Amino acid sequence: MFAWKKTVQQSVRGGQLAAYKRRQIGVLLATSFSYIGYYIIRLVFTTEQVHIMKAYGFDLGQIGLILSTFGLGYGIAKIFMGALVDRLNARWFLAIGLYLSAFFNLLIGFTQNFFVILLLMLLIAVTQSMGAPACQRQISLWFSKKHRGSIFSIWASAHNAGAFLCVASIQVATFLFAGSLTMVFVVASFVSATIATLMLLINTDTPESVGLPDIGTLTGYVEVDGQGRVRASQQTRPNFGEIFLHSILLNRVVWLVTLTSMSIYIVRYGILSWIPSYLPTKGFSVTWAKWFVGIFELSAVPGVIALGALSDLLNGRRALICLISSIGMLACLVLYFTSENQLLLVIVLFLMGTLIYTPLSLVGLMVNEAVPNYALGLSTGFMGFFQYIFGETIATALIGLLVNQYGWQMGSNVIYAAAVFAIALLIALVYKEKQLRAVEVAANQTNQ
Repeated sequence: MFAWKKTVQQSVRGGQLAAYKRRQIGVLLATSFSYIGYYIIRLVFTTEQVHIMKAYGFDLGQIGLILSTFGLGYGIAKIFMGALVDRLNARWFLAIGLYLSAFFNLLIGFTQNFFVILLLMLLIAVTQSMGAPACQRQISLWFSKKHRGSIFSIWASAHNAGAFLCVASIQVATFLFAGSLTMVFVVASFVSATIATLMLLINTDTPESVGLPDIGTLTGYVEVDGQGRVRASQQTRPNFGEIFLHSILLNRVVWLVTLTSMSIYIVRYGILSWIPSYLPTKGFSVTWAKWFVGIFELSAVPGVIALGALSDLLNGRRALICLISSIGMLACLVLYFTSENQLLLVIVLFLMGTLIYTPLSLVGLMVNEAVPNYALGLSTGFMGFFQYIFGETIATALIGLLVNQYGWQMGSNVIYAAAVFAIALLIALVYKEKQLRAVEVAANQTNQ
């Protein structure tokens, strides 16, 4: 009798594991490709800004205002969209955000009115902010901590592929439609809407929505959040005010991770945004300098995935991987801003792609693992607010002003300071991670 019950239980568990694996593959593909679609839309206007200025008669100031409107709108909306997705169906939320982004992007192709484009870019910013919180929530709910570093790194690399495919879609549209700027926006929107439709078909909201147990119940592994509390799946959720206060504002780990992310965003955009302007001062041609933007992005993908997998092999020690990467990043920054050797500068750019994007990828996972399951989207939105409102603004507006007034040395000092601040915060996070790891090990021993 007991043997028969055990056989039935094993059969049920085997069926659940098989169903889980199928659904997990669908979720990984859906979140990754959907985020590629989001980035195709996000970068069309930025990539085509020179042609837009010529065709529409805009000046650099107008282009800058449109792009800054996107950044501010995106950063602010991300908090609200993050809180919203925690209470809605993430599968539909992700697809609808991409559909709306594609629609508003399509409309830009049919107007040359500056104020209409400004409004449309603000609407794109709001709908774009629906992407990352939905993706990160799904990954956290579908994958165990033992494998989440690898999965999250694969998803985070999707934006690099999105940047490449954005350029590819623009080139295809330019070739097929004789350089029509309108068709550039149409093709990008069509590609992204198609991706949204296909990924909607293979995506799943949560395990519970299809009758499967939550990932903690399935694996039997107990996780703790940044406050040392068990991250159990909870059907009853506190209201927004309680979640924001107790899970975000009073969570020390969330603040440490968020400020680390903001600092590395300063480094990221402080390098990426100024490659076309900085490298010519080292003797590179303007054409080659533009190509190195792509090299910086694409070179990061293998290293980010490998180091994300390494964080899993080290039992979830994300902060340690981020700290080592950031120390290497600082060393590369020194070489980047002091060397005149062009070959060395190219090598440094290759390395910096991995050393910058690895911590940027893992901090997104760390902030999710620091909160209860009902605050996953909100934690993503909270961190995104600091990344874009402060990090990107400092890296573009402030550094631009300093370089214009005092030269690249002053701009590099801001980037150095951000890197050092990130390292200091990560040292604190390594110690906190060690403490939480001890609590988690004890909880799992008790659970056995």
